Amino acid sequence: MKVKISEILNSGRITISFEIFPPKADADYENVRSAAEKIAELRPDFISVTYGASGGTSKNTVGIASYIQNELHSTAIAHLTCVSSTKGEVARMLDQLAENKIENILALRGDIPKDHPFPIEGGYRYAYELIEEIKSRGDFCIGAACYPEGHIECPHKEDDINFLKQKVDSGVDFLTTQMFFDNNVLYSFLYRILRKNITVPVLAGIMPLTNSRQIKRSCELSGTTLPPRFAAIADKFSDNPKALKQAGIAYATEQIIDLIANGIRGIHIYTMNKPDVAASILHNISDIVGK
Repeated sequence: MKVKISEILNSGRITISFEIFPPKADADYENVRSAAEKIAELRPDFISVTYGASGGTSKNTVGIASYIQNELHSTAIAHLTCVSSTKGEVARMLDQLAENKIENILALRGDIPKDHPFPIEGGYRYAYELIEEIKSRGDFCIGAACYPEGHIECPHKEDDINFLKQKVDSGVDFLTTQMFFDNNVLYSFLYRILRKNITVPVLAGIMPLTNSRQIKRSCELSGTTLPPRFAAIADKFSDNPKALKQAGIAYATEQIIDLIANGIRGIHIYTMNKPDVAASILHNISDIVGK
């Protein structure tokens, strides 16, 4: 089933998508395939498959995305980062995606590695350069990342939005936000990007709290702030994994309901390969989204 995500997002209805990450070790491949199967059974509008910043999961990214697309018959989008890849390596990856009938790509620069110089010789420096290359290589639907609280490497939010405008103008069909835990942050961001005439669909990225240490570490790396109510949940239930998961699912559900009530039509859930979390959230909003 080949469907472009831009077509799904322009349908006018509420869309729900999930994200999984491929295994770094081949021994874990079947576990991820099993998670993909269970998530596909929930009939999301699409499933995204991440790509290690160093390209270490590239083979498995293509394999899992192809399995979702061609065997599970669920629309897949493959992430592609360029921070540690030469232009030749990116070209080969695009050929592999096309050969596997993957026509949706989330184009990312990726986190700058600490163990070798950046940019590498013969590589890309910015995400917009990768987007331009993908656009020139075929009829791909291209997504990109955006940062409601600003990119951690960019000290001024206005500059960050100008860089985002450059990415969009390079050929982006839609945007997916980094995780956020205060919906007002997103609403303010959407207003500011609209003033810059950024009008492509924006998916709200929601990260359910299931591991407090993992969330706090992710926030430190990304610059995402934790609202007091969210931080209280993480602290209160950090020693009770079942209670933490239940509270995290409840918080994410409330976020999503508020977003939809305020006109947000695209919800992207970072499920961390946990089908039970995806299923619980979808159950909580099933009548709201018609699934």
